[in-house]
Amino acid sequence: MQRRTLFALAALIGAFATPALSQSKEIRIAHVYGKTGPLEAYGKQTQTGFMMGLDYATGGTMTIAGKKLVVIEKDDQGKPDLGKSLLATAYSDDKVDLAVGTTGSGVALAMLPVAEEYKKILLVEPAVADSITGDKWNKYIFRTGRNSSQDAISNAVALDKPGVSIATLAQDYAFGRDFVKAFKESIKTAKIVHEEYLPANTTDFTAGAQHLIDKLKALPGRKIIFINWAGAGNPFKIADMDLKRYGIEIATGGNILPAMVAYKQFPGMEGALYYYFAIPKNPVNDAMVARHYSQFKTPPDFFTAGGFSAAMALVTALKKTNGDTHTDKLIKTMEGMSFDTPKGKMTFRKEDHQALQSMYHFKIKVDPAFAWGVPELVREITPAEMIIPIRNAH
Repeated sequence: MQRRTLFALAALIGAFATPALSQSKEIRIAHVYGKTGPLEAYGKQTQTGFMMGLDYATGGTMTIAGKKLVVIEKDDQGKPDLGKSLLATAYSDDKVDLAVGTTGSGVALAMLPVAEEYKKILLVEPAVADSITGDKWNKYIFRTGRNSSQDAISNAVALDKPGVSIATLAQDYAFGRDFVKAFKESIKTAKIVHEEYLPANTTDFTAGAQHLIDKLKALPGRKIIFINWAGAGNPFKIADMDLKRYGIEIATGGNILPAMVAYKQFPGMEGALYYYFAIPKNPVNDAMVARHYSQFKTPPDFFTAGGFSAAMALVTALKKTNGDTHTDKLIKTMEGMSFDTPKGKMTFRKEDHQALQSMYHFKIKVDPAFAWGVPELVREITPAEMIIPIRNAH
């Protein structure tokens, strides 16, 4: 009899202890990114923005519903196999509730099936390949980063005017060809007169530039060479071939601040970009810019805003679930969810979990106070103006 009473008492104590234990629990988040490797500069910015965003969104407490946020960092070095195994380790051994990452599209694509296998959310930031929320997507994948189509379509919206002839210069692999495909699909009134694809490691652009000039020089109206390039090589050198003599302009999208130093030689150049610290006017951006200046004495960059946006999305979702990290509940909460970011409001589209977001039509101005060409806002391109294809097969 005494023994039974002891068991009952133990059960009663256990019942009272459970809520207290759950209150002290952590919310564990893995951040997998290219801390080292070819995309190190982008990865570092994302990590800075992510931690700054978590701090801001939780009012400096780093807690949600009494649960402490614990971020576990993993360096994938830009290697797909490593990213895949690090994410699996995070879900299994580190017992993370969800994950954020990564920098390179190849690594992100390798990580998608891992999220599906472990039935845990992977919030993709900042990898851009369309296939991440396209044909390689699964229901555990959300993305705050923009995709290739958003880049391409916003640039098409910025430049698509009657009487404009456009020739494109891009790298000869998925990044370049996917961009041009989406760009062409979105051009309604201007004319695409030529597509030039060069190897990704090109350093001498003379022959390619000559093809572009030959296709454009005799045409009437406004003539534009649109450059879509990433990494090494400087395609802007084609300006040395006296494009002005033929009335040919260069256009391109946005980039990180060091890359926009090259833009300084093109005052008046137009395009559309994802983020520039002086463009969005909202309290979240004001807070991020102020914090970044105070911590680093420099403005936040492209990928800093992305990391901050990922943090805002997660905290918004976890506040709505009152700290509940069950995957099904989070998916239901995040589908169609709107949240504030340094770029203003973003919304996760229900069909593919891609964050719909504004982009910015800019014109380059030279300001001696800045080392880079300063993108001045022409106008905000809202999500409603960009018809982003749903490319998944689900």
